[in-house]
Amino acid sequence: MNLNGKVIVVTGGTGILGKSFVEGIHRAGGKVAILGRNIGVAEGRAAQINQDGGSALAVQADVLSEADLVAACEKITQHFGRIDGLVNAAGGNIPEAILQPDQDIFSLDMNGMRRAMDLNLWGTVLPTQIFGRQIAAGGGGSIVNISSMSAKRVITKVMGYSLGKAAIDCYTQWFAVEMANRFGDKLRMNAIAPGFFLTEQNRALLTNPDGSYTERGNLVLKNTPYKRFGEAQELNGALVWLLSDESRFVTGAIVNVDGGFSVFSGV
Repeated sequence: MNLNGKVIVVTGGTGILGKSFVEGIHRAGGKVAILGRNIGVAEGRAAQINQDGGSALAVQADVLSEADLVAACEKITQHFGRIDGLVNAAGGNIPEAILQPDQDIFSLDMNGMRRAMDLNLWGTVLPTQIFGRQIAAGGGGSIVNISSMSAKRVITKVMGYSLGKAAIDCYTQWFAVEMANRFGDKLRMNAIAPGFFLTEQNRALLTNPDGSYTERGNLVLKNTPYKRFGEAQELNGALVWLLSDESRFVTGAIVNVDGGFSVFSGV
């Protein structure tokens, strides 16, 4: 599998998983546009790839701002000449969208829930609208969304995040069919559903300040047959495959990379 010469846009490219994604794309021979709100981080990551003989461009953009995304698309196409793929890696949890066991279930923070839905669902749909059009106008390509185990199994506390990721699964399958009906195999959409990976957003839920696991962290490991958390780079094989021509007959798929979490009954 390789991405030789392909131009891939990665939203959320300044996050922990985003860092692994852009490095994986670079190692597979792709050119990468690193999108994020923190331009300093994006520029640092792009500089490292360029120094390593690759080709990367840092672009500041908020995935919920259509104006930002339009400007980013113009900058990327001017720099690289085209766009061949999109990774919708922007997303995550919102503290206000977490429901603690001692909270009143009928007094949800609706603004927090909406913010979680906005980030995880519309933060994927809107970039697809902007960059997908550009991909379709060129030689075609692949769009990869990021789902979650919380879209498949009930994960307590993270209600808003779970709703957003469940919507991603529906969107991935629905939009894949619509694009196939319009573009044939020219433009396709799939998703990766990661298991539990330690990121800045979930670290406090899964680990204590001394590095030991919280009760929640231990419960996750108990229900993961591999009995460990995933490493960010372990997502890259599935990502590169879905972006490459090797998966050209694959669309609407949601690939689990979870150490067996999704299939384990706990018994």
